Amino acid sequence: MLDKNRYLDEKVLKMVNDYIQENQDPETPVTHFLPPEELSQRLNLNLPEEGCSLEDLYSTIAEYLQYSVRTGHRQFLNQLWSGYSLPGLLGDLFTSLTNTSMYTYEVAPVATLMEKALIRKMGGIAGFKDPEGLFLTGGSNGNLQAMMIARNHALPEIKQRGFLPSQPLTAFVSEESHYSFDKAGNILGIGTGNVKKIRTDAEGRMLPEELVTSISESRDLGELPFFVGATAGTTVKGAYDPLEEISAIAREFNLWFHVDGSWGGTALFSSRHRVLLKGLEAADSFIWNAHKLMGLPLISSVFLVREKGHLFRTNSVKGTDYIFHDEAFGAHDIGPRSLQCGRRVDALKLWLSWQFFGEKEYAERVERFFAFAAYAEQIIKDTPRLELMAPRTSFNVCFRYIPHGVDDIDAFNLKLREELSRSGKSFVNFARLGQAVTIRLVIAHLEHTQKDVETFFENLLKTAEELDS
Repeated sequence: MLDKNRYLDEKVLKMVNDYIQENQDPETPVTHFLPPEELSQRLNLNLPEEGCSLEDLYSTIAEYLQYSVRTGHRQFLNQLWSGYSLPGLLGDLFTSLTNTSMYTYEVAPVATLMEKALIRKMGGIAGFKDPEGLFLTGGSNGNLQAMMIARNHALPEIKQRGFLPSQPLTAFVSEESHYSFDKAGNILGIGTGNVKKIRTDAEGRMLPEELVTSISESRDLGELPFFVGATAGTTVKGAYDPLEEISAIAREFNLWFHVDGSWGGTALFSSRHRVLLKGLEAADSFIWNAHKLMGLPLISSVFLVREKGHLFRTNSVKGTDYIFHDEAFGAHDIGPRSLQCGRRVDALKLWLSWQFFGEKEYAERVERFFAFAAYAEQIIKDTPRLELMAPRTSFNVCFRYIPHGVDDIDAFNLKLREELSRSGKSFVNFARLGQAVTIRLVIAHLEHTQKDVETFFENLLKTAEELDS
């Protein structure tokens, strides 16, 4: 037996606590950026034949922490998630410690009951009276699962017989929807070309009249429309599609109505802002990422279905009696309803976080995010060299810097974003609206303050002025 230390010691706890504390220090850079070639030389990327000592292992961890991006830093504004959660960290720790899988009640009794309780609670918040659901490995898989259920619902025989090529299936999403819908079309054999993109308004919201036109045209071509995917919080603009109008169209044309709330679903906690998701209760399915605005460590994604039975009918297969024994507690086994066999316990970290913070804190957090995004928007409007690139709906603020006497504004803003992020002072992303480059500021950090928003713009303007001199 290997003579290795099997227990966490004080040095591990110190490394964790030091890292957390460093993230709170404004002098700590968000990243120590190095090009891939240079970083490869700094790191020991060789895998040994014989194991190393615990001290050497700690050195490897320290090296990993040094060169990894600090997503818990208050100036990490790059992705649709950020921050640090103590109960979330504890949930991940004890999930790995117990190391079980979510297929049967027998092997995961506590986790099974927790997951089911969270599905009931979150489904209720979404407006579903008797929902079913699963924790999945991200919003992309939620959109895939929704489209798969919709496909099998439209053509029940497809599960066993495969595709009937005489009548192509067509799905409809907004032109600003997540790219995972195209991936789902590819995986499911529908074809990316049959995932139709519906035009949006200036705010980035799907235009219902365009949806009706596209569905009607598809029918006239002899195709079979079967699915419409709306978005509650688009990736770039943070827009919310008009769910109530889309749900009425879905009912009229007998389409499965799915809502991708991966980013913006958490607005449901706010009595003031949940109006953005009005009509969600009529959706057939809904994906909600708790690892985004609820601040959980990746991954924590909840897929909800309004009516029970769809997950089992879609995902169950034969030849599973070696694991699903259908004994006294078989009704509690989640595995037959899942595409996965082994499935990590992602419910524990959300359960512990909900216990620790409570629903009221989540509501207050959403209100703060909206307020800080509005504050950022006002700074942009009040700063002569900054230009708002799209109306702000929620937590995303799209803008650019207008330099002196520079013809290529896009190239300047790409350089500005790169210099700022690689400096480690503030880490922010960019996107394109049409052909124009926009800097996309995301407000999602659990501990964001007004000062953090101000610091970001101070860092950005200072970097821009240096480049523009």
